[in-house]
Amino acid sequence: MKRRTLPVAAALTATAALLLTACGGGDDSSKGNDKIAGAGTGGAGSPSPSTSASASADKNAPSFAFPSDIKVTVDKEPTGDATKDAVLRDLAYAAQARLEGLVKGDGQTANMSRYYAADALVYFDKQITETRQKGLTSTGTYRYYDFKVLDLNGSVATARYCEDQRQAFAKEIKSNTVHRTTPSNNDFIQVSVQTAKDSRGDWQVRRVSWKKATAECVQG
Repeated sequence: MKRRTLPVAAALTATAALLLTACGGGDDSSKGNDKIAGAGTGGAGSPSPSTSASASADKNAPSFAFPSDIKVTVDKEPTGDATKDAVLRDLAYAAQARLEGLVKGDGQTANMSRYYAADALVYFDKQITETRQKGLTSTGTYRYYDFKVLDLNGSVATARYCEDQRQAFAKEIKSNTVHRTTPSNNDFIQVSVQTAKDSRGDWQVRRVSWKKATAECVQG
Protein backbone atom coordinates (compact mmCIF):
# COMPACT_ATOMS: atom_id res chain seq x y z
CA MET A 1 0.00 0.00 0.00
CA LYS A 2 1.57 3.27 -1.08
CA ARG A 3 1.27 5.97 1.52
CA ARG A 4 0.35 9.47 0.38
CA THR A 5 2.10 12.22 2.33
CA LEU A 6 2.11 15.40 0.28
CA PRO A 7 2.86 18.90 1.58
CA VAL A 8 -0.32 20.93 1.35
CA ALA A 9 -1.66 18.43 -1.20
CA ALA A 10 -5.01 16.73 -1.65
CA ALA A 11 -7.46 14.80 -3.68
CA LEU A 12 -10.02 16.72 -5.66
CA THR A 13 -11.68 15.55 -8.89
CA ALA A 14 -14.51 16.99 -10.97
CA THR A 15 -16.99 14.30 -9.93
CA ALA A 16 -15.75 13.47 -6.45
CA ALA A 17 -17.87 13.89 -3.37
CA LEU A 18 -15.54 13.25 -0.46
CA LEU A 19 -12.29 15.04 0.41
CA LEU A 20 -9.22 12.88 1.07
CA THR A 21 -6.30 15.03 2.01
CA ALA A 22 -2.61 15.09 2.79
CA CYS A 23 -1.36 18.50 3.79
CA GLY A 24 1.55 19.94 5.66
CA GLY A 25 4.54 21.84 4.27
CA GLY A 26 4.77 24.57 1.68
CA ASP A 27 4.26 22.68 -1.62
CA ASP A 28 0.94 23.56 -3.27
CA SER A 29 0.77 20.52 -5.55
CA SER A 30 -2.28 18.23 -5.80
CA LYS A 31 -3.26 14.83 -7.19
CA GLY A 32 -6.64 13.44 -8.16
CA ASN A 33 -8.52 10.65 -6.38
CA ASP A 34 -12.00 9.25 -6.59
CA LYS A 35 -13.49 10.74 -3.45
CA ILE A 36 -13.28 13.85 -1.26
CA ALA A 37 -13.86 13.35 2.47
CA GLY A 38 -16.40 15.63 3.96
CA ALA A 39 -18.16 17.71 1.36
CA GLY A 40 -21.40 19.18 2.60
CA THR A 41 -24.88 19.32 1.14
CA GLY A 42 -24.95 22.78 -0.38
CA GLY A 43 -27.51 23.94 2.16
CA ALA A 44 -30.02 21.19 1.41
CA GLY A 45 -31.92 19.81 4.35
CA SER A 46 -32.47 21.20 7.80
CA PRO A 47 -29.55 21.38 10.23
CA SER A 48 -29.33 18.77 12.95
CA PRO A 49 -26.68 18.48 15.69
CA SER A 50 -23.96 15.87 15.59
CA THR A 51 -24.96 13.07 17.95
CA SER A 52 -21.38 12.47 19.05
CA ALA A 53 -20.56 16.11 19.84
CA SER A 54 -23.83 16.87 21.57
CA ALA A 55 -23.42 13.87 23.82
CA SER A 56 -19.97 14.93 24.97
CA ALA A 57 -19.41 15.54 28.68
CA ASP A 58 -16.80 18.19 27.87
CA LYS A 59 -18.17 21.50 29.10
CA ASN A 60 -16.11 23.31 26.44
CA ALA A 61 -17.25 21.04 23.61
CA PRO A 62 -18.08 22.72 20.31
CA SER A 63 -21.49 22.32 18.74
CA PHE A 64 -21.88 21.08 15.18
CA ALA A 65 -24.86 21.35 12.84
CA PHE A 66 -25.21 19.17 9.75
CA PRO A 67 -27.97 19.01 7.15
CA SER A 68 -30.41 16.15 7.60
CA ASP A 69 -28.87 14.05 4.81
CA ILE A 70 -25.46 14.04 6.48
CA LYS A 71 -25.05 11.59 9.34
CA VAL A 72 -22.00 11.49 11.61
CA THR A 73 -20.90 8.78 14.02
CA VAL A 74 -17.80 8.93 16.24
CA ASP A 75 -16.61 5.73 17.96
CA LYS A 76 -13.85 6.58 20.41
CA GLU A 77 -12.78 4.78 23.59
CA PRO A 78 -10.94 6.40 26.53
CA THR A 79 -7.27 5.49 26.88
CA GLY A 80 -7.01 6.06 30.63
CA ASP A 81 -4.42 8.78 30.06
CA ALA A 82 -5.85 12.29 30.46
CA THR A 83 -3.53 13.94 27.93
CA LYS A 84 -4.00 11.28 25.27
CA ASP A 85 -7.75 11.42 25.80
CA ALA A 86 -7.64 15.18 25.25
CA VAL A 87 -5.68 14.74 22.00
CA LEU A 88 -8.17 12.20 20.67
CA ARG A 89 -11.16 14.22 21.84
CA ASP A 90 -9.97 17.25 19.87
CA LEU A 91 -9.03 15.09 16.88
CA ALA A 92 -12.62 13.84 16.75
CA TYR A 93 -13.80 17.46 16.94
CA ALA A 94 -11.41 18.36 14.11
CA ALA A 95 -12.83 15.65 11.86
CA GLN A 96 -16.33 17.00 12.44
CA ALA A 97 -15.20 20.61 12.03
CA ARG A 98 -13.81 19.77 8.59
CA LEU A 99 -17.10 18.19 7.55
CA GLU A 100 -19.07 21.11 8.97
CA GLY A 101 -16.92 23.62 7.09
CA LEU A 102 -17.57 21.81 3.83
CA VAL A 103 -21.30 21.61 4.56
CA LYS A 104 -21.38 25.36 5.09
CA GLY A 105 -18.99 26.14 2.26
CA ASP A 106 -16.90 28.09 4.76
CA GLY A 107 -13.31 27.13 5.57
CA GLN A 108 -13.04 29.77 8.28
CA THR A 109 -15.79 28.71 10.64
CA ALA A 110 -15.19 29.08 14.36
CA ASN A 111 -14.69 25.33 14.66
CA MET A 112 -12.25 25.19 11.74
CA SER A 113 -10.18 27.97 13.28
CA ARG A 114 -10.33 26.28 16.65
CA TYR A 115 -9.20 22.80 15.58
CA TYR A 116 -6.93 23.51 12.59
CA ALA A 117 -3.85 25.72 12.31
CA ALA A 118 -0.94 26.60 10.04
CA ASP A 119 -0.85 24.96 6.59
CA ALA A 120 -3.70 22.58 7.40
CA LEU A 121 -6.12 25.45 7.99
CA VAL A 122 -4.95 27.37 4.91
CA TYR A 123 -5.25 24.27 2.76
CA PHE A 124 -8.75 23.30 3.90
CA ASP A 125 -10.01 26.86 3.48
CA LYS A 126 -8.82 26.77 -0.14
CA GLN A 127 -10.24 23.33 -0.86
CA ILE A 128 -13.63 24.07 0.68
CA THR A 129 -13.95 27.12 -1.55
CA GLU A 130 -12.89 25.22 -4.66
CA THR A 131 -15.21 22.30 -3.92
CA ARG A 132 -18.21 24.60 -3.68
CA GLN A 133 -17.19 26.44 -6.85
CA LYS A 134 -17.18 23.13 -8.73
CA GLY A 135 -20.82 22.62 -7.75
CA LEU A 136 -20.04 19.45 -5.81
CA THR A 137 -21.16 18.24 -2.43
CA SER A 138 -21.92 14.93 -0.75
CA THR A 139 -24.63 13.04 1.00
CA GLY A 140 -24.63 10.07 3.30
CA THR A 141 -22.94 8.76 6.41
CA TYR A 142 -19.51 9.46 7.87
CA ARG A 143 -18.08 7.24 10.60
CA TYR A 144 -14.87 8.07 12.46
CA TYR A 145 -13.29 5.33 14.61
CA ASP A 146 -10.13 3.58 15.84
CA PHE A 147 -8.59 6.73 17.34
CA LYS A 148 -5.03 6.21 18.62
CA VAL A 149 -2.18 8.42 19.86
CA LEU A 150 1.06 7.27 18.26
CA ASP A 151 3.49 9.63 19.97
CA LEU A 152 3.21 12.31 22.63
CA ASN A 153 5.99 14.77 23.39
CA GLY A 154 5.00 17.71 25.53
CA SER A 155 2.63 19.90 23.56
CA VAL A 156 3.02 18.00 20.28
CA ALA A 157 1.36 14.69 19.43
CA THR A 158 0.92 12.42 16.45
CA ALA A 159 -2.23 10.37 16.19
CA ARG A 160 -4.44 8.58 13.70
CA TYR A 161 -8.02 7.50 13.11
CA CYS A 162 -10.12 5.75 10.48
CA GLU A 163 -12.95 6.97 8.27
CA ASP A 164 -15.65 4.70 6.84
CA GLN A 165 -16.93 6.35 3.64
CA ARG A 166 -18.88 3.41 2.17
CA GLN A 167 -22.19 5.24 2.50
CA ALA A 168 -20.99 8.72 1.49
CA PHE A 169 -21.71 9.68 -2.12
CA ALA A 170 -21.17 12.51 -4.56
CA LYS A 171 -24.04 14.94 -5.05
CA GLU A 172 -24.49 17.84 -7.46
CA ILE A 173 -25.59 20.97 -5.60
CA LYS A 174 -27.91 22.36 -8.27
CA SER A 175 -29.65 19.16 -9.35
CA ASN A 176 -29.30 17.13 -6.12
CA THR A 177 -28.24 14.22 -8.34
CA VAL A 178 -26.50 11.57 -6.23
CA HIS A 179 -23.65 9.65 -7.87
CA ARG A 180 -23.78 6.32 -6.07
CA THR A 181 -20.76 4.04 -6.14
CA THR A 182 -20.29 0.41 -5.16
CA PRO A 183 -18.78 0.20 -1.66
CA SER A 184 -15.27 -1.25 -1.54
CA ASN A 185 -12.28 -1.53 0.77
CA ASN A 186 -10.97 1.71 -0.74
CA ASP A 187 -13.79 3.51 1.08
CA PHE A 188 -11.91 2.90 4.35
CA ILE A 189 -9.37 5.67 4.99
CA GLN A 190 -6.68 5.93 7.64
CA VAL A 191 -5.89 9.55 8.54
CA SER A 192 -2.65 10.42 10.36
CA VAL A 193 -2.09 13.82 11.92
CA GLN A 194 0.36 15.97 13.79
CA THR A 195 -1.29 18.11 16.42
CA ALA A 196 -0.05 20.83 18.75
CA LYS A 197 -1.59 22.29 21.88
CA ASP A 198 -2.45 25.97 21.59
CA SER A 199 -2.62 28.63 24.28
CA ARG A 200 -6.29 27.84 25.01
CA GLY A 201 -5.53 24.18 25.60
CA ASP A 202 -7.00 22.85 22.33
CA TRP A 203 -5.04 20.30 20.30
CA GLN A 204 -4.99 21.69 16.76
CA VAL A 205 -4.31 19.69 13.59
CA ARG A 206 -1.33 21.13 11.74
CA ARG A 207 -0.32 18.31 9.36
CA VAL A 208 -2.32 15.48 7.78
CA SER A 209 -1.57 12.41 5.67
CA TRP A 210 -3.76 9.52 4.58
CA LYS A 211 -3.85 6.10 2.98
CA LYS A 212 -6.63 3.81 1.79
CA ALA A 213 -7.72 0.30 2.73
CA THR A 214 -5.34 -0.30 5.65
CA ALA A 215 -5.75 -3.50 7.65
CA GLU A 216 -6.54 -1.47 10.77
CA CYS A 217 -9.44 0.32 9.13
CA VAL A 218 -11.12 -2.17 6.82
CA GLN A 219 -14.23 -3.67 8.37
CA GLY A 220 -16.95 -5.98 7.10
